[in-house]
Amino acid sequence: MDLELRHLKAVCAIAEAGSVTKAASLLGLAQPALTAQLHRIEHALGGSLFERDWRGARPTALGEVVLARARVLLPAVKGLQDEVTRLACIEGSLDHCRIGAINSPILSGLVHRFAADYPQAHVMTHTSWSVSELMDMIVAGRLDYALIGVCGTTSPPSGQGVVWRSVGLDAVGALLPETHPLTTGNAGEVALPELALTRWAATRGEGCFAECFATACARAGFAPHTIYETDVVSCLDLAQAGDAVVLCKPSLLPIPGLRALPFAGAPLRWQHLLGWHEESPAALLSERMTRYATEAFDAAVRRNRPYAAWLERQPGFGIASVE
Repeated sequence: MDLELRHLKAVCAIAEAGSVTKAASLLGLAQPALTAQLHRIEHALGGSLFERDWRGARPTALGEVVLARARVLLPAVKGLQDEVTRLACIEGSLDHCRIGAINSPILSGLVHRFAADYPQAHVMTHTSWSVSELMDMIVAGRLDYALIGVCGTTSPPSGQGVVWRSVGLDAVGALLPETHPLTTGNAGEVALPELALTRWAATRGEGCFAECFATACARAGFAPHTIYETDVVSCLDLAQAGDAVVLCKPSLLPIPGLRALPFAGAPLRWQHLLGWHEESPAALLSERMTRYATEAFDAAVRRNRPYAAWLERQPGFGIASVE
């Protein structure tokens, strides 16, 4: 196995955290995955890098040598990346950008901001219902970035060198006709129990959202009736006809005749994430792209003014901080 930068980052993370478990959490990896990676690194280098016991992980003599070199090499590579990014931003030398997304209200704003700064670049988008598919495309070099979401506080998928950065935390709510009795005089929200007798609709997706929705309904004292899982257009048709209440993120583009309202108490939430491969050329512009995505999310929220005001009263929701 050839030693890669991500291996050196992992070694440094273990040394700084003082344990493999803590380092795995900081790196967004499962502890067994990081342990296996450490064993492969030690096998490639021909010796143990850490002494591990109940007190944690301490570098061996070989580990100290590797750490000394890594702590010189990693900042040097980071400096090179920053310089290349700076030159790319100044010269506008990017010629393409490929972005995948899963039903994201952020995608158009991200594309708009990127295209405005890099008008010569060819922007391509890819829509999928599968996080795994988008991850595979990033690893294979067929996508530069991916916009996904995870339910509640669920961790994003890890491994294969894909890095995820939080963009913002959305509440989940209901898409209702403007004429619906629950859309007036409700302080910009709707109580989930008030929709107990309705039918539901949602776009396709992965993860634990279906289970989280069922749990939220159970806590509200009911079991959801029929749930139609279909495409975006069909969901809108069902909502406009009053045939179903559509589960939605209120940051979606305003739709004439419909109102997107968060659930009171925020029993369901959705974390927007931007991902890229840590060793791909896309990583050079990851900070800028994260800022574009964060700005796009903020703009998406603010086009639904009642929702923007509601979010300001909810600690922890809204855009993620960008360093």
